[in-house]
Amino acid sequence: MIKDKIKNLTNKKSFHLCMIIIIIAVILFVVGIIILQYNVEGEKNMPFKLSKISIISTQEGLDSEVVDTKWAFQVYQSNDIYLYISKNENYDKTEIIKSINIDNIKVETKEQKNVNIYKPDSQEEKVIFKNKEENKVQNLEYLGDLESNLKQLKISNQGGVIAFRVSNDNLTKYTTNDDEVNHSELLKKAGITEETLKEKISFDLKINLESGKEYKTTVTIDLPVEGVVENGTASKEITDLEDIVFKREQN
Repeated sequence: MIKDKIKNLTNKKSFHLCMIIIIIAVILFVVGIIILQYNVEGEKNMPFKLSKISIISTQEGLDSEVVDTKWAFQVYQSNDIYLYISKNENYDKTEIIKSINIDNIKVETKEQKNVNIYKPDSQEEKVIFKNKEENKVQNLEYLGDLESNLKQLKISNQGGVIAFRVSNDNLTKYTTNDDEVNHSELLKKAGITEETLKEKISFDLKINLESGKEYKTTVTIDLPVEGVVENGTASKEITDLEDIVFKREQN
């Protein structure tokens, strides 16, 4: 009878072995789908998030030694990058920012340039950044505090703004006998094009919480902002950050 055949079949070791293999395969498949989904989508409900990136591209000239002309400048082009870290209002627990790190900074350029990374200047009152040797860094750490302070590398423990500068230093030397010099036209007059300036920067952004949770992502930005050569300064804001995926490193 069919019933007896089925009973005999289910009693065999080979049948049980096949069922175990099928169950394991299903579990591995489900786990694989979950891992794949996490790698694509990352953390969906973080306590804090990167809500906006603001970039300001400028040009400037540093006075250089004059030989046969009235003026001589070492021309550089800087990109100030501001990262806005916001509290997730949909997160139902209280978390506190311990620190935020920017490291593993890489710059890809079409032409060999003297690219340096600068932290905010702690001494100058009228400007946030100053291209000085003591401000050059390889990475940055902003510590959580009651209030944000860019110059002291502090961010409010409930969210705020952090920043750093990517500068193309000593692009060229520009000399002139003009009575006055418009610094917003130095790149154009020195023959520097936006195609020459194009570069791509990537860096790891890590949010560390007092609870021990750590979240990390990699951010990639094209520099400079279009129009800096023609206008002297250019800026843009990036709010579409769906491609930036945070993953948890510590629970």
